[in-house]
Amino acid sequence: MFSLFSSIAVEHEYRFIGFAAFVCVIGSFLTLSIFSRTRRCAGFRRYLWLLLAGLVGGCTIWTTHFAAMLGYHAPFERTFEPVLTLLSLAAAIGSTSFSFFVASRSDSRLMIGLGGLLFGLGSAAMHYIGISAYLVPGFIQWDTSFVVASVVVGGLFGAATTLVLAEYGKRIGLWAATAMMVLGIVALHFIGMAAMTFVPLSGIDVPPQAVSDDVMLAAVVGMTTIIIVVVGTAFLIDQRSMAEAATTYRHLALHDPMTGMPNRSFLKKRIEEGLEAISGGSTRLAVVSIDLDRFKDINDLHGQMAGDTLLQNISGRLQAALAEDEFMARNDGDEFVAVKRIADDDRQAMEFASRVRRQLDSPFYWNGETISIASSTGISLAPRDGCDAHDLIARAGQAAYRAKMNGGDRVVFYETTMEQTCRIRASIAMDLKSAIANRELELYYQPQNDTRTRRLKGFEALVRWNHPKKGLIPPSDFIPVAEETDLILDIGAWVLETACRTAATWPGEFTVAVNVSARQLAQETLPHQVAGVLARTGLFPGRLEIELTESGLIADQEHALKIVQALKELGVSVAMDDFGTGYSSLSTLQNFPFDKIKIDREFVRSLTSNPQAIAIVKSTLLLGSSLNIPVLAEGVETEDQLSFLDAEGCQSVQGFLFGRPLRREQCEDLIREEMQGRLSLPLAFATKAGVR
Repeated sequence: MFSLFSSIAVEHEYRFIGFAAFVCVIGSFLTLSIFSRTRRCAGFRRYLWLLLAGLVGGCTIWTTHFAAMLGYHAPFERTFEPVLTLLSLAAAIGSTSFSFFVASRSDSRLMIGLGGLLFGLGSAAMHYIGISAYLVPGFIQWDTSFVVASVVVGGLFGAATTLVLAEYGKRIGLWAATAMMVLGIVALHFIGMAAMTFVPLSGIDVPPQAVSDDVMLAAVVGMTTIIIVVVGTAFLIDQRSMAEAATTYRHLALHDPMTGMPNRSFLKKRIEEGLEAISGGSTRLAVVSIDLDRFKDINDLHGQMAGDTLLQNISGRLQAALAEDEFMARNDGDEFVAVKRIADDDRQAMEFASRVRRQLDSPFYWNGETISIASSTGISLAPRDGCDAHDLIARAGQAAYRAKMNGGDRVVFYETTMEQTCRIRASIAMDLKSAIANRELELYYQPQNDTRTRRLKGFEALVRWNHPKKGLIPPSDFIPVAEETDLILDIGAWVLETACRTAATWPGEFTVAVNVSARQLAQETLPHQVAGVLARTGLFPGRLEIELTESGLIADQEHALKIVQALKELGVSVAMDDFGTGYSSLSTLQNFPFDKIKIDREFVRSLTSNPQAIAIVKSTLLLGSSLNIPVLAEGVETEDQLSFLDAEGCQSVQGFLFGRPLRREQCEDLIREEMQGRLSLPLAFATKAGVR
């Protein structure tokens, strides 16, 4: 009679124990690494990782047990019964998989601990099934206290393994849990072996060992090693894929997917870093907002793909212009923001902004067409204009907006007065969205008269906003805001429909003029829209005059000419508004078949004091006469202005001299007075001649 535990403690081969220890440590670490992945996954992937964790964990426990059993010299013949040996392997894999499934079902410490307890008890079951497969020439006596102790120790270490892994995070928890699992396997094995006492009996034969210990150990460890390597490789590949995916996600989170430039999140991060760098020093941080002028018109005229391609080309040029200490991001839409540390000098900020803007001077090309682009640029400086990334970006944007409102294609530094302007603009934009639905918009009609006879000829429709709290808001305050958004399309459609419906109720000799914005002109559907309005309202096409400004024509003259020709085919008149204010009015007049020229009110107001204004008005009237195009002068307020225009051959006028813009009811009253006056003229002439 002798104790197997005593024999193992005294006589063993280190290569067997070394193999067992190696497999136990590596397998435990890999098992828990996979199990931790299981807790972070869901769906089919979760069950796949559970299966792999159970496979590696079960093989680790089983291999450690049998390698240790093979690692000592027994003074008798012994062998392993194959069915029970395989059953112990199945028990190890099955119990490990089930226990990990239980531990991963919930974040409750109770469930996690219960899963770990089942893991330890499953390891004990595998151990004793494996011992049952150990055939010796005698029988084994069991010490119940050691058996119970081995089961309890195995269960406690199993519970500690899962709890430590869940409690202490990925790094510390993983290594600590690995130590718990290794200690649990080793303690269970050796306490279980201490419970065994071998009692030899004569006359009992053990089947001869078919395979030597070395070969069996190599097979056991080799098979387990292959499983661990294969599963471990899959785990490492997945880890690498996750790391690459995380890198990709981080890149996507910080970069604009279309242009590849840093995005707003990255921009804020870099500005915050720049603010830290200049803290307490003499340097400043320049934040430059570059807002493309009329970019929406490019999208409307050439399509979304053209706009996207243009943004990509612009981003390439802008990034190529940056030095190592400079940074640029796409903030939003057609706005780019550049950042640079500079000395305490506004001149350096202006030089930086100008150098970047010069990248837009050369034209871009799309499908054989040339596209020119300009930008409105704003600059904010830290710490003068703020020490918060969000504030600096917003204030540079406010300065860019001021540059755009002043005509665009210029650079403006931020000023504190811009805050109030932007707040008002934002408030207008929010309220304007509901103005049409709430019937807050109203049309006024300004009379247009014959210069010589002063007879009423028609009206120009002018939109006003009857704000419920702020009262009557002039178009100069809200139309620029509407033009920056798609709201101008809705407003323009409403104005056209309302003006035509009103004019259809007037006598047939009176016309109505409607302004069409550049955004409306850029729409391919404008002629169809006008035709639909004429059909619905019953207005004769010749009584409708569409007024276009030069800025809406020069962006894409080919497209604009096609739209103008389509309008004229409907029978609608087309007038060039604000003549003389553009850079190429003569060229535009030559290229487009206008039915009328409207002289801008600023020239008319200066007729009595500005020789240049007089020259421009005279030239325009002479040009109109040469081209056989009628001319209307806006802004006529005095008799002297009217006399000058009459003498120079101007056919029509409008302005405060003949009345301010009128509501619909007032307009109808004026028409009735005009018609009554005309009817009374023949009677007056007849009385003077003695006919009456």
